[in-house]
Amino acid sequence: MPFIPHTENDIHAMLASIGANTIEDLFDEIPANLKCGGLTQVPPGMSEMEVTRLLHDRAEADARKLNFIGAGAYEHHIPAAVWQITTRGEFYSAYTPYQAEASQGTLQLLYEFQSMMASLTGMDVSNASMYDGASALAEAILMAVRSHKDSRRVLMPLTVHPTYRKVVSAIVKNQGIDIVDLPYCTEAGQTLPESLQRFEKQDFAALVIPQPNFFGVLEQVDALADWAHQQGALAVAVVNPTSLALLTPPGAWGSSVNNLQGADITVGEGQPLGIPLASGGPYFGFMACKQALVRQMPGRIIGKTVDLDGKPGFALTLQAREQHIRRSKATSNICTNQGLMVTAATIFMSLTGPDGLHRSAAHSHANITMLLEKLTAIPGVKKVFNSPIFHEAVITLPQPAATVLQAMAAKGILGGLDLSADYPELGNAILVCATETKTEEDLQRYADVLASSM
Repeated sequence: MPFIPHTENDIHAMLASIGANTIEDLFDEIPANLKCGGLTQVPPGMSEMEVTRLLHDRAEADARKLNFIGAGAYEHHIPAAVWQITTRGEFYSAYTPYQAEASQGTLQLLYEFQSMMASLTGMDVSNASMYDGASALAEAILMAVRSHKDSRRVLMPLTVHPTYRKVVSAIVKNQGIDIVDLPYCTEAGQTLPESLQRFEKQDFAALVIPQPNFFGVLEQVDALADWAHQQGALAVAVVNPTSLALLTPPGAWGSSVNNLQGADITVGEGQPLGIPLASGGPYFGFMACKQALVRQMPGRIIGKTVDLDGKPGFALTLQAREQHIRRSKATSNICTNQGLMVTAATIFMSLTGPDGLHRSAAHSHANITMLLEKLTAIPGVKKVFNSPIFHEAVITLPQPAATVLQAMAAKGILGGLDLSADYPELGNAILVCATETKTEEDLQRYADVLASSM
C-alpha cells in the first residue's frame, strides 16, 4: 500500500493534542535499563538512487536458476491478474472479519474459497485456512483425537513430508498423543496395506494418508482409507491441491461399505494455488472435513445467510472467531492465519477454473515423465520406485548427491532435494520435480548439466 508520511508539523500537532512533548514520552513507562539505545549496527540511510543500485546488484548476484526442486513448495505459473487483484487495498489491508456488517467483501471471498476447496477435495465443509500444510496436519491430528475420544494414538507413514512429521511431533508430543511410524516399501515407495495387519484390533484415533506422498508416489488410498474405517479410526488425508485436478478426491476414497466412504479430514499446503515461492513464505494451509466433524474443526468458517430484509449476506458461523477466550475449551491454538494468501488462491482458482487446473496438473505429470526418460538414459542414474507418480520422483546417482547438486547449481540448475539427511537408506538419492513451467528445452538442459556434473 502507498506510504503516506507525516510531516513534523503533523507529528507536533498530534503530540500536543494528547499532552506529550516528544514521541519518546509515549514510552516513558518502559524502564531505562530495558531500552536498547541506539542501533549501532544499522548503517546510515541511503538515497533512493543508492538503494535502487544496491538492489539491482544483489538481484544480479542472485541470478535466477532453473528450478527442479519441489518437496512441498512448487513453481507454477501464476496469472498476472492474481496478485494485481490481491494487492488492491480492499483485500491487502483487510484483517479477520469479526464485524460481518463491515466485512461483506472479505467474507464473501472466504465463502467462495471454502466452496472451491470443498469441491476440489470432495469434502462436506472447508474452513477459511490455516497457517501452512504442516501445522494443518497437526491440527487435524488433534481434531481426530478429540473426535475419537477412545485413543490418543495415530499412525503416521514415513512417506509423509519429513518437515510435516517434525511439526506434528513438536505440537502434539506434550499432549499425550503417540505418533506411531509406518515404514514404506523400498521398491514401491509407498505404504503397503498389508503392512498394517500387525496393527489390527489396536485402538488408533487416525491413520494419516498422503497423496501423493513425499516421494511423489501415489499411495493405495482406497485400501488405506478402508482399513482405517474398518479399525474404527479416522482417515486423515494430506494432499497436493494441484494433483486433485487429476486424482480421485479424498472425499471419494475407499469403498462405500457401511457408508464410510472417503477421508474424514483433508489437509494440505495451499501454496500451489497462486502463491509464489517467495523464499519460503508466507504460505497457507487448508482443511476440510465431513459434516459430522465440523464442530471439531478449528479456524474460521464462513456461512451464507439472509438479513431481516431477506437480502443475502455472509457471517462467521459456529464459532465467533478462531481463537478462544476459554483456552481449556479451545479447538485450536490459532490466533490468525493467512487470509491474504487465501485471497490469492481464491482469485487463482477463479481465473484458472477446473480446466486450467487440469491442464497444469497434466502438463506437470507429462514433464516429469519426459524428464525421467532423459535422466535414466544417463549411465548410473536410476529411478528408485516403481509405483505411479504425480510430478515428482526419486532418482539415485553414482556419486554423492550433495556434490552433484552443488556442481549443477554452479551451472544454473537447482537439481532437486538431497534426501540423505531424512532417508539415508536410499543412498545417493535426490527428489526431483517438474511442473508445467518447464519446457522440453529446460528438461534437456537439466539432463545435459546432470551428465556433465558427475
